[in-house]
Amino acid sequence: MTSAEIARAYLRQAALIFEEAERHCRAGAWHLAVRRAQETVELALKAVLRAAAVEVPRVHDVGAFLRQEADRLPKAIVEELDRLVSISRRLRGEREVAFYGDEEVGAPPEHLYTAGDAEQALEDARFVLGRCQAVVPPAP
Repeated sequence: MTSAEIARAYLRQAALIFEEAERHCRAGAWHLAVRRAQETVELALKAVLRAAAVEVPRVHDVGAFLRQEADRLPKAIVEELDRLVSISRRLRGEREVAFYGDEEVGAPPEHLYTAGDAEQALEDARFVLGRCQAVVPPAP
């Protein structure tokens, strides 16, 4: 499998996960919407790196790698790099909390997130996914 094929597979998966995030938001499972939004962002950004033939690290926030490899990335990504990196970093910080809750205070995840949190995460994930889909070439 080529890097381009892997990139397209990551984007397809990211799009499916984003649809799941939207369903969770509509159902009021805001913590799950945030978690799936983070997964969408992670896979979409990894797709851009793979499309640029960059070995993708096994981390949840690839922002530092996007900056490091900026000269290999499409102009449309570089132009939005600060926003993409910021979104990746912020949602990465929510990954475990949105799934496990806050064990220090004994709060389950469903008590920690609001509709506004979920809507912001979806807006950010939609932005990232759209930018990444626009620059990863479709299958020949």
